[in-house]
Amino acid sequence: MIFRELNCGKCKTYLAISEASRKAAIIDPVRDKIERYLAVLAYHGLRLDVIIDTHTHADHRSGAMELGALADTPVAMHRLAPAPHVGIHVEDGQMLKLGDEEIRVLHTPGHTPDSISLLSSDRVFTGDVLFIHGTGRADFAGGDAGVQYDSIMRKLFTLPDEMLVFPAHDYRGHTQSTIRDEKRSNPRLAGKTRDDYISLMNNLGLPLPDGIQEALQPNQSDLEAGTLKFPTLAQLNQVRQLTAAELSDRLAGSNPPMLIDVREDAEYRGELGHIAGARLIPLKELPERAGELANAKGSDIVAICRVGVRSATAAAILTGLGFEHVWNLKGGMLEWNDARLPVDRSA
Repeated sequence: MIFRELNCGKCKTYLAISEASRKAAIIDPVRDKIERYLAVLAYHGLRLDVIIDTHTHADHRSGAMELGALADTPVAMHRLAPAPHVGIHVEDGQMLKLGDEEIRVLHTPGHTPDSISLLSSDRVFTGDVLFIHGTGRADFAGGDAGVQYDSIMRKLFTLPDEMLVFPAHDYRGHTQSTIRDEKRSNPRLAGKTRDDYISLMNNLGLPLPDGIQEALQPNQSDLEAGTLKFPTLAQLNQVRQLTAAELSDRLAGSNPPMLIDVREDAEYRGELGHIAGARLIPLKELPERAGELANAKGSDIVAICRVGVRSATAAAILTGLGFEHVWNLKGGMLEWNDARLPVDRSA
């Protein structure tokens, strides 16, 4: 396997090449570098076989969806990734084939729930979970410092000491490290207990990235900024949540809520199915179609998507439009399926 770094900047994109087959994978593409990636592939006569995002990025626009469309190549992310463009949902321990080579997926949540690291040959691509002499922040939606510590200690730091470390970001000019060096000298981890780490990460006091909503919301919804007015983080934090079990109980009651499924049509009819009676209104159409729900302004409404991210946006939008009794299905159809609750897969 041959590897190259493509961006040479703070955001890292990596190219992995199966030398025998000339098949390639691109890891964590950045949207404004897509022309560069296509030029590199064409110059070296490579076939792009898979695009992998290690997590849902909050500080820059991912190029995965656009690059995938241009190159007719599937995008792989963890099964908890919210974006609808993902064609391959992976789980911990799964192998991704690249010609006669393999890339092993390690689920390493903490920075985000869908964070993965990628193990191949003599190196591990750690996304935003582990940096060189640092770690990714854990204060975005779904982040958890304790879970991040466990991912690093139980997954990454159990790899061989000589394993090379390549993160998705670096702000100090580093290009690579090793597991040994990070164990010994990473100032956030060396000699720190789990409680130490949680306290440290919860008190960093870092400002949110500039334009976080302009990057995060499109990355997790596949909608361009300007397609609809995305809610603020404060509005999203106020959305009321229902678990799959709680929604199941409400649906069995005498006054069941209205269900609005905001996924795309293919998802609604896809492998996860939908809850019987759920009305399909894709997120991008919700603001203009909200008038169809005018008679339900005083009724209970539950918004639904794949993992509860796009539907949280939908719930916040509906609340802002004057719907007073709106909830989000926490964990979405993924949690509903995992709970083995009934689904409808009919048209």
